[in-house]
Amino acid sequence: MATDLPPFLAACRGQAVPYTPVWFMRQAGRSLPEYRARRGPGSILDAVRDPALAAELTLQPVRRYGVDAAVLFSDIVVPVIDFGVDVAPGTGPVVEKPFRDAKDLDRLRPVPAPFVEEALRLVTAELSHLPEPVPVIGFAGGPFTLASYLVEGGPSQGFAKAKALMWSEPDLWAELMQRLAEITLASLRAQVAAGADAVQIFESWGGALSPADYRRYVWPALHHVVSGLEPQQVPRIVFGVGAGELLADFARAGADVVGVDWRVPLDEARRRVGPGVGVQGNLDPTACFAPWPVLAEQARAVLAVAGRRGHIFNLGHGVLPATDPDQLARLVELVHTETARSRDDASA
Repeated sequence: MATDLPPFLAACRGQAVPYTPVWFMRQAGRSLPEYRARRGPGSILDAVRDPALAAELTLQPVRRYGVDAAVLFSDIVVPVIDFGVDVAPGTGPVVEKPFRDAKDLDRLRPVPAPFVEEALRLVTAELSHLPEPVPVIGFAGGPFTLASYLVEGGPSQGFAKAKALMWSEPDLWAELMQRLAEITLASLRAQVAAGADAVQIFESWGGALSPADYRRYVWPALHHVVSGLEPQQVPRIVFGVGAGELLADFARAGADVVGVDWRVPLDEARRRVGPGVGVQGNLDPTACFAPWPVLAEQARAVLAVAGRRGHIFNLGHGVLPATDPDQLARLVELVHTETARSRDDASA
């Protein structure tokens, strides 16, 4: 059946599309010379707090690549910046006073981010002038991912402090999960109210846990966030790196689409998430550094196993800073061209 939805939103709903839609995680950012020219010095949070600048950075990849969705230029730590979180250039999120005990729960509370909402309004107003509608994706961090930064104090290889707290103080951990779930849910609801057409939950580091531990200690909080967005009636995407064993759990939480990294073929990912759930991905980001014929071959291999419906082409993680923007532009064109369907096919 034909749909009037833009291809990205139609694919999220499992509906027929005229071609496979494309967007890239971290499509706005350091790989674009126009980004480097506009952003200036300072923390990424300085740019996020400037709605006009954040809107411009959101729109840059739409103009350059012709992607099928814009993703808000922001950061997953924005909802918890009052906890004392900053983003250090070249490092990532850092926390001045990491989470240690029950007293730190009082430092965690939903805080309005009007600059994010204003950026979204500016983006949606600009995109409304395009000949074809381009949806906007809002996003937030997943419960374990946010907790890992708050407890570790910054990026971590083994997440030893976070896991130790989770195992040794399960009641406190459960309260932390619940508090973060409420903060995340409030942020995503506000983004949808400001114009986001879909949301993605970056449970980026959830794959660091065993499936049993994720289900016991984290999944209830993820489910609270995803199910809590049902009244907003927007597609919900959940993504994690190295999370192949959690794909079914992401789907069970209520995700409409599950993001898949390059480690799991998309046909196998579909088997794990079950019918009615879309898949997103999953080209290895480093393939973009290969010569074009190699990159094209890698992209075609993804498309060959992705299936016709309910697939959104993306990388298996974010765009790497040294990526040539021209490679991404050619990649969008390849996916659009080689998956284009006739009107009859698209309506089937």
